Amino acid sequence: MPVKQNIRLTVDAVVFGYIPREGIVVLLIKRTIDPYLHSWALPGGFVLDDESLETAVTRELLTEAGVNINYLEQLYTFGLPGRDPRGRVVSVAYFGLVNPTNFKLAASSDAEDASWFNIKDLPSLAFDHAPIIDVAVQRLRNKIRYEPIGFELLDKKFPIADLEKLYETLLDRPIDRRNFQKKINHLGILIAHNEKQKQVSQGRPAKLFSFNEEQYFKLKKEGMAFEI
Repeated sequence: MPVKQNIRLTVDAVVFGYIPREGIVVLLIKRTIDPYLHSWALPGGFVLDDESLETAVTRELLTEAGVNINYLEQLYTFGLPGRDPRGRVVSVAYFGLVNPTNFKLAASSDAEDASWFNIKDLPSLAFDHAPIIDVAVQRLRNKIRYEPIGFELLDKKFPIADLEKLYETLLDRPIDRRNFQKKINHLGILIAHNEKQKQVSQGRPAKLFSFNEEQYFKLKKEGMAFEI
């Protein structure tokens, strides 16, 4: 039986960041084209005939928001009929993690603005981007239970309290801080520095740490257990 198709392919990027005073944030752009003119949406767009999916999502992030990303993985494929008023459009979504302080957002291409929004206080979104973000949040919370990907969201050097707060925010629940530190120390994935954080409030300056990537990848290859 002959198959007739008129399907187009897009990519969407769910980029998470962490701002200590705001919590977990996601990158959104404001569209300058129909459909959903002037609506907030995930960065993304159509895949060109001569590029891979990874190249397409990287290009869209850079041209729409001025963001280059290190940690990026495929999330899910969204293809319900009717999800895009332009016709039958299937989107391959990716999710990634960045430290927002490392970027100065610069909207261009078909985006008039780019901004970070708290995942608990999102504006009305174009297409099916709200449920796409929901899937990404769930993936992030599941993944961080067994793999310490949260380091991507912190400064290069950080106090242990920032790491604990990050995990509590990501998991949306309190953690046993003593047990958490014990597991982190056992894995050996932190490097202690002879530096202390400058405190803006009263209190003892906190010792600074950084992420030991070499040890992390060694443990990952061996099958690391990081259940929180």
